[in-house]
Amino acid sequence: MYKTKEQKKKFYKSGAWQSTRMKALERDNYECQECKRQGRVYTDNHDPDKHKRLDVDHIKEIYTHPELALELDNLETLCVKCHNKKHRRFSKSKKKEWDDEKW
Repeated sequence: MYKTKEQKKKFYKSGAWQSTRMKALERDNYECQECKRQGRVYTDNHDPDKHKRLDVDHIKEIYTHPELALELDNLETLCVKCHNKKHRRFSKSKKKEWDDEKW
């Protein structure tokens, strides 16, 4: 369902996603949940003129679990740094050490 870039773009621009995203941010108190697990606190300053600092991440990815795309229990707030780290974006090694999506 969300395999092409166009499908993902349409989903992430949808009103349903925008509403669900806000619910997840509010539920998580606008705090990065991974930073919180590590004993740090990273929050968003809610300034609409600044670049986005927090993402709402799908714990189980939408391309493998499209039925969970709008489920709050499948979402968590992450700062951009933690989100990029989770997906190994911008890392020198693209090889994943552990792929829990298969479990």
